[in-house]
Amino acid sequence: MRVYVPLTLSGLAAAHRAGELGPGPLTAYAVTPGLREWYASDDVEELEYAALNRAASASLRMIGGKPDEPRRRVVVALDVPDGAAVADPDRVPDASSLGEVRIADAVRLSKAAAVHVDADEAEKDVAAAAAALGAADQGDGDAQFAVDGAEDHELLWFGIQEIPALLG
Repeated sequence: MRVYVPLTLSGLAAAHRAGELGPGPLTAYAVTPGLREWYASDDVEELEYAALNRAASASLRMIGGKPDEPRRRVVVALDVPDGAAVADPDRVPDASSLGEVRIADAVRLSKAAAVHVDADEAEKDVAAAAAALGAADQGDGDAQFAVDGAEDHELLWFGIQEIPALLG
């Protein structure tokens, strides 16, 4: 099963140093029955793209809570055994948790399929989105426009061997 783990650049650096994503439990996003129903598509690639975007939104929230964090969203794509990623039984299902799963244990970074990161050009929009999250959550349309501005940027694909260059 492909899962998408939201991180920050400093989180990616810590995972790179440790050689693993962890400790568990890890929050990730995947093609779940709820995400399938919400997205209303049978195309696996489209569904995985939706899960990736859910993880990118979670990464934005992580960035928003850390003023000193570089303003670039990070998502690590992993393949885990079926059954390793499960819905959190303590989480009440709602729109914000669509596709959300938990992985009980740390995962070796060498198991990652790819790393998805914002381009440098996205930093300004990601910074504005991170600053606007609270107001957007309260229904402010202008703030939601700023959040949507970050989501307009496609995350770039990198192989795990490129992590050192990303961390520069």
